[in-house]
Amino acid sequence: MTSNPVTVTVAYHVVPGHEADFHSWGWAMLGASAQQPGFLGGGVLVDEEAEWHVVYRFASEGTARAWEDSVPRKQWDIRAAGFARQTGRRSVRGAKVWFDSQTDRPAAPVPPSKWKLWFVNMSAVFPPVLLFNLIVLPYLGGLNPFIRTLLLCLCVTAIVTWILMPRLQRFFRKWLYPPLQALRGRHKRRTA
Repeated sequence: MTSNPVTVTVAYHVVPGHEADFHSWGWAMLGASAQQPGFLGGGVLVDEEAEWHVVYRFASEGTARAWEDSVPRKQWDIRAAGFARQTGRRSVRGAKVWFDSQTDRPAAPVPPSKWKLWFVNMSAVFPPVLLFNLIVLPYLGGLNPFIRTLLLCLCVTAIVTWILMPRLQRFFRKWLYPPLQALRGRHKRRTA
């Protein structure tokens, strides 16, 4: 193996309903490229955004370019024209790129500010504590304060954990994570 192989990733938008056609085409095209000098391997992938990729690797830039400029490769592109269109191409040398950070990925969502978390937590904790104090505690007045407090904590924690907090998190999601919602909105508009 050479010290500077080239990996080429070609992105495609596949017409909905023709995913199986593209998958078969991609693997058949890779089978044809395997007959070329310097071919090291390849694959057909789909990412989360429903974009398909054909990835192939050659021993050098020259062998990769020879395959891409060849008549058989152009014939494979013509065959795919009915169900897919190329949306991008990326060529990288060596293996270092697989270990570098990806700069084109969206950043992880920023955690909500402390005051927003406080507000959501108070919205979840206050109602059950109030109801417990108004409805249940009058009947437990003769109990040891330790037992009353333990019962309060057990009941409120269970209600908050399994009932209120999941619903409040869904309800306040756009307010807590606005950048994440903006990214999702862009994705929906782009794929529509």
